[in-house]
Amino acid sequence: MYQPVLDAVSGSLGLTALFAALPLVTLFVLLGVVRMRAWLAALLSLLIALLVAVVAYPMPVGQALLAASEGAAFGFFPILWIVVNAIWVYNMTVHTGHFDVLRRSFARVSDDQRIQGVIIAFCFGALLEALAGFGTPVAITSVMLVALGFRPLKAATVALVANTAPVAFGALAVPITTLATVTGLPVQDLASMVGRQTPLLGVFVPMALVLIIDGPRGVRRTLPATVVCGVTFALAQFATANYFSVPLTDIVAALVSAAATVLLLRVWRPVDTYVEAVAPGGAGSSAEPAPERDSPAEVFRAYAPYGVIIAVFALAQIPFVKSALAGVTRTFSWPGLHLLTANGKPSTLPVFKVDWLASGGTLLIIAGLITMPLIGIGARRAWSTYLATYRQLAAAIVTVMAVLALAYVMNASGQTATLGTWMAGAGAFFAVLSPILGWIGVAVTGSDTSSNSLFGALQVAAAQQAGLSTTLMAAANSSGGVLGKMISPQNLAIAAAAVGVSGKEGDLFRKVLLWSIGFLALMCALVYLQSTPVLSWMVP
Repeated sequence: MYQPVLDAVSGSLGLTALFAALPLVTLFVLLGVVRMRAWLAALLSLLIALLVAVVAYPMPVGQALLAASEGAAFGFFPILWIVVNAIWVYNMTVHTGHFDVLRRSFARVSDDQRIQGVIIAFCFGALLEALAGFGTPVAITSVMLVALGFRPLKAATVALVANTAPVAFGALAVPITTLATVTGLPVQDLASMVGRQTPLLGVFVPMALVLIIDGPRGVRRTLPATVVCGVTFALAQFATANYFSVPLTDIVAALVSAAATVLLLRVWRPVDTYVEAVAPGGAGSSAEPAPERDSPAEVFRAYAPYGVIIAVFALAQIPFVKSALAGVTRTFSWPGLHLLTANGKPSTLPVFKVDWLASGGTLLIIAGLITMPLIGIGARRAWSTYLATYRQLAAAIVTVMAVLALAYVMNASGQTATLGTWMAGAGAFFAVLSPILGWIGVAVTGSDTSSNSLFGALQVAAAQQAGLSTTLMAAANSSGGVLGKMISPQNLAIAAAAVGVSGKEGDLFRKVLLWSIGFLALMCALVYLQSTPVLSWMVP
């Protein structure tokens, strides 16, 4: 039975924290400085994490390897299980030509790529995040933008930056419910607090997307659209999280912001139209002459897959259906992995849940099967498309599994707890560091849910020591975490694979890093002010 010692190196928490940070530093340097392929950077960083666990803590080699194997398995199920199946549904629409109909439908809303970027990456991406999460919106919206004429790296950058404000309430608010479970705090209190933090991001993210697409001039020319989109999203997210329904928060916010933006475009248009120059004959450029209008039946079939996904996920939330799906869930302890927490209690890390029927990935399979006759694709072609999707995402699959293996090794050995405990010693200043802790958690795991699992209880303990609001600090973990999503190696790998630039994850990392840090600084300032009399009235 392994029990981590958080100050294992010479009895010094600070010195141990330096060793604990090595895997993360290695990962980010290899991606951002060396420009190494994400899958190789992740594997090398995993090796560093294993060495730190075995040499610095020390953790038995067998336990460290078993923790890595469980992390890799979790990386595939449920995370990759969701991403692969979501992209399979998308790929079927490409092969049948219905994606082109969908693209033309979006293009008719506005022929301005700045507006298209906001509607697709932010509004539609938020809807996908609300339903599936785990990289699905980045994968699908980035490809849609490429089809509309965006350059691949720019499309991926826009999709990654857009995938921020909705993340805390993604996958029907699983990050919030997980946070409530590990902290013992009421779900509604946490949702209300997060709903008073992330909406601020929602106001500014549409403007940031336009700034990426067309610079400051574009921001000025499209200000009415970005303000309407951002403000309506923020208000809807705040109101739904606080007063209506926590699981439906992002669904309502996405639909309200999209509807408001489309309605605005009926009475207002930018003074100029931005269309990015592409190579002659570039596929999907919105600069090409518009084809004849698609029939209503074709448009219906193009939207049908996403309508089916919404319907399937909504039905899965009906209490008796949800109970039936959960009835076949199996939970077991990872064979051979025996862990205690730093305070000597049995660790929940070795507990592995296989909710094979209730999983978002399985629901996407069901949605895909229902979609097949609607879009006219046969079983043989659908199966070949499914296999091709795995080949398309091969590098991303290795990356995600390696990064989750790294996260599990860091968590099991005590590296993660060492970093968190060291940061928690900052006293009242911890209010500034709290979102950073969540940011680190998501940057490593790629999941706000996983970050809340890692650091939620620690945030509460640190808040109690510093005399801060436990609800505020726990919520800050989730709100700060959403800003680590865009620099997470697994998300970078998914985005790069989706737009066909695998191997350029380092380039993507550098493009989104400043956005991630800039928004994080804004969140840190907000949380700090909420911990003082200046904005303490915002804490429920």
